[in-house]
Amino acid sequence: MAIRQIFTDDAPFLSKVAKPVEKFDDKLRQLLDDMADTMYNAQGVGLAAPQVGILRRIAVIDVGDGIVELINPKILSCSGTVGAIEGCLSYPGQSGYVERPQRIIVQAFDRHGVMKVYDAHNLFARAVAHETDHLDGKVFLSLVTEPPEGFQQYEAEE
Repeated sequence: MAIRQIFTDDAPFLSKVAKPVEKFDDKLRQLLDDMADTMYNAQGVGLAAPQVGILRRIAVIDVGDGIVELINPKILSCSGTVGAIEGCLSYPGQSGYVERPQRIIVQAFDRHGVMKVYDAHNLFARAVAHETDHLDGKVFLSLVTEPPEGFQQYEAEE
């Protein structure tokens, strides 16, 4: 397994729409392993393939419950809204207030091509939204707004 370079700021990969994965092979599994190692090494909770220069619809997420691999993710539904200060491994040192769904139902393939459905809440939902935005060429900075008066960041309970 290898640590890959995380592209930052105005890297062209970050503003392009990723293409669907069509082959579930050893090359894909190696990429998933590398992305997980890269995310952990950078102390992140999520990483999308475009952030490492691969324009494919792949993301890895770990919000403390173990790695979740999302291949060709499709958000089925969203509910609730919660705001928090958010950052991104591709924009080191930058953060801002972003409102995201509190709950997301997402379907995606795993590394073996098996369809999974995840009921994501709180931080997991935020990470799913953030990483799927990357797959669509959007970055969190475009969603930053002023926090409401009296806003205080807190760690939401699952």
